[in-house]
Amino acid sequence: MKVRVRFAPSPTGGLHLGGVRTVLYNYLFARAHGGEFILRIEDTDQSRYVEGAEQYIMDCLRWCGLEPDESAEKGGPYAPYRQSERKQLYREYAEKLLESGHAYVAFDTTEDIEKMRKDQRIDEHTPAQYDHRTRGLMLNSLTLPTERVNELIASGTPYVVRIKMPENHTVKLTDMIRGEISFDSSLVDDKVLLKADGMPTYHLAVVVDDYLMKITHAFRGEEWLPSAPVHVLLWEYLGWKSHMPQWAHLPLILKPDGNGKLSKRDGDRLGFPVFAMNWTDPKTGETTKGFKEMGFLPQAFVNMLAMLGWNSGTEQEIFSLEELVKAFSIERVHKGGAKFDFEKAKWFNHQYIQHTDDAKLAELAKPYIEEELKSQPADSRLTTYDLRLVVSLIKDRCTLLPDFWSQGHFFFATPEIKEEAAIKDKWNDQKQQFFTNWLTEIQNLLDWTAIPIETNFTELLAKYGLKKGDVMLPLRVMLVGGKYGPGVFTIAEVIGKEETIKRIKRVLG
Repeated sequence: MKVRVRFAPSPTGGLHLGGVRTVLYNYLFARAHGGEFILRIEDTDQSRYVEGAEQYIMDCLRWCGLEPDESAEKGGPYAPYRQSERKQLYREYAEKLLESGHAYVAFDTTEDIEKMRKDQRIDEHTPAQYDHRTRGLMLNSLTLPTERVNELIASGTPYVVRIKMPENHTVKLTDMIRGEISFDSSLVDDKVLLKADGMPTYHLAVVVDDYLMKITHAFRGEEWLPSAPVHVLLWEYLGWKSHMPQWAHLPLILKPDGNGKLSKRDGDRLGFPVFAMNWTDPKTGETTKGFKEMGFLPQAFVNMLAMLGWNSGTEQEIFSLEELVKAFSIERVHKGGAKFDFEKAKWFNHQYIQHTDDAKLAELAKPYIEEELKSQPADSRLTTYDLRLVVSLIKDRCTLLPDFWSQGHFFFATPEIKEEAAIKDKWNDQKQQFFTNWLTEIQNLLDWTAIPIETNFTELLAKYGLKKGDVMLPLRVMLVGGKYGPGVFTIAEVIGKEETIKRIKRVLG
């Protein structure tokens, strides 16, 4: 049987890095087994649907290089891939469950259910569930005569379809990561399968779609474990148990400090993104920053995610996507949650920056540099510079793509001098005279490259009885504005003779 896996997000907002990791593990497993990866949009909860979220999800996967084989965008043999377009299918299977007695119709209002939860609460902190203990007290087809049920349906009274969970039944599931897991059905409530608007809930839709789309393996977050007994029983009740996919419940990605699942709030609090790409809420206009816009390379982002909850059993940490496909094994995914470490994430990005071709890196850094240049005074901007050369000179100092501006802004515009004290503290007439005369010397220097510039500089030093260490830092600050950057004579070569002279003159006065 051909391996078929799926990622089935709800289009309700930004794509959390935990969701991208689920995509990644699905993708790696499919590719490792010559299988297919399907993207299915679970948009049955129309009240939570957000315009643009579906396109955003597809854009994120495209940026990560994890494009599906079948989707609403690409099509495929099991279309449609949006659950809202498969609405009639689910009713058919809900009817089968009603006919077999494994589901029932319930007419209770929200107020009825809230009253029951309060009146039948287990203790003052634990409200009651709609389950085997309370269903007999409610307005449903288990407590009403058939004639009355038919009358209510015929009159248009809103109703839902609920699964009838058995009492004192052990539901077993073999998880590829966690082994055999058992659930006591008496502790699980009678989940709604079909809502009053005719839309299915996740519980019914995921089972029906996985069956019809021939899904062989279902990987999802461990937060779905409590729902697993409902899904296992639905596979059984619909007569499909022999077709049920193999399950793997992935560990949570945890917040860096303390316990609990990493949330957007944690990212806001600690200053890092939790979404793959920028997400702008169409209702509020609020933009939440993503890894892409912060300056992460997609390959580094994917590599980092792979290691959050999985290891290859070796010391290797840097993997290309092709290497991940070869090395990946779902059995090596950890049971416990993995704490997110933003410093480690940046380390991965730094490694990828070091090993990326300079021409490609220049292409990636260019938008960040051009954006920053817009805020620089027009008369300070350099009109010509070799971006590929600049990138090669400063890449070892760069962790994120915007660092190519912060670490190399002086290559693109005349910098503000922020370390003037480094020049003035030990300044004297001798140094003033040296630089004044050096400006005259370099005016006539024909070969404007680093070695001749440095040679000319060094030869003149001897005439003034100065040591190189006496004037190198002042020269660096004149050209760069601070005490950093690559070789100072290389900087002079790149920015050109005219700009070098201009920057020295502004200090000499």
